[in-house]
Amino acid sequence: MGGLYSEYLNPEKVLEHYNYTKETLDMQETPSRKVASAFIIILCCAIVVENLLVLIAVARNSKFHSAMYLFLGNLAASDLLAGVAFVANTLLSGPVTLSLTPLQWFAREGSAFITLSASVFSLLAIAIERHVAIAKVKLYGSDKSCRMLMLIGASWLLSLVLGGLPILGWNCLDNLEACSTVLPLYAKHYVLCVVTIFSVILLAIVALYVRIYFVVRSSHADIAGSQTLALLKTVTIVLGVFIICWLPAFSILLLDSTCPVRACPVLYKAHYFFAFATLNSLLNPVIYTWCSRDLRREVLRPVQCWRRGKGVAGRRGGTPGHRLLPLRSSSSLERGLHMPTSPTFLEGNTVV
Repeated sequence: MGGLYSEYLNPEKVLEHYNYTKETLDMQETPSRKVASAFIIILCCAIVVENLLVLIAVARNSKFHSAMYLFLGNLAASDLLAGVAFVANTLLSGPVTLSLTPLQWFAREGSAFITLSASVFSLLAIAIERHVAIAKVKLYGSDKSCRMLMLIGASWLLSLVLGGLPILGWNCLDNLEACSTVLPLYAKHYVLCVVTIFSVILLAIVALYVRIYFVVRSSHADIAGSQTLALLKTVTIVLGVFIICWLPAFSILLLDSTCPVRACPVLYKAHYFFAFATLNSLLNPVIYTWCSRDLRREVLRPVQCWRRGKGVAGRRGGTPGHRLLPLRSSSSLERGLHMPTSPTFLEGNTVV
């Protein structure tokens, strides 16, 4: 390798860039830092477990093989990988950072960017699917599975491209003055590009859900009471959590792209903002499973089986535990119209 790429294995480059952008290289493993790292790892383990439960629920029950739930499974997969990537990022931070080569550093940060980007794109895909199912009153059929898979594939392809741009050359290894303070090997222009894309996605999601709300309110007046309230509640939770979790991170990255080197001390605390953004991956499964009674039952089924089996084993001569009943729709509208369950907006079984 020659030119720019020859620096990717230079063990001195990371130290050089951190010396330039940071006021101090205090990376000692203090007790408080160890506690914070342990907490983040525990949090990420919870992200992995709960998203794994969602994936198992979607995979094992054919009822959840409709478009809505497959998009939901894609979101769970991206959030699960985000948890894994953030664990690796945490373990390779602190004093370990300065021993990394640029290639290793790009892999560490790029994996986190790819998985978190995939979570955001998955949210956008779900919003698009909801708009198609509700505004167009049109469901995905077997003949459209290819289109659905293409949308899922596109979300991951875009995430890989977006997260991989720095390792492909959009970095500041040969130009220290263009370096980000938060991510010292990333170019400020790249950081600004990422913030802009995520902001546009956020606005697109808001616009789609606002559109869905007005369509439901105007086109389904006969059931507007409970359905509108349930829809409004779910949309408020989804958008509220998304904005609360990501807005601080977007703000710090936007500040980073415009602030001269060492001029904004708050940028040295950026890791707290990224850790807070990761909460979105923890809360996404909670929101979507809590708003869908059927999915909630299926997600909790392994836990119930374990508790029931433990209780039976602990009783001598006790009666066997009750079998779990097959999963059924709780919507009388769905049963009456013989429609798939995914695009409904009834209280207790709402997914947006």
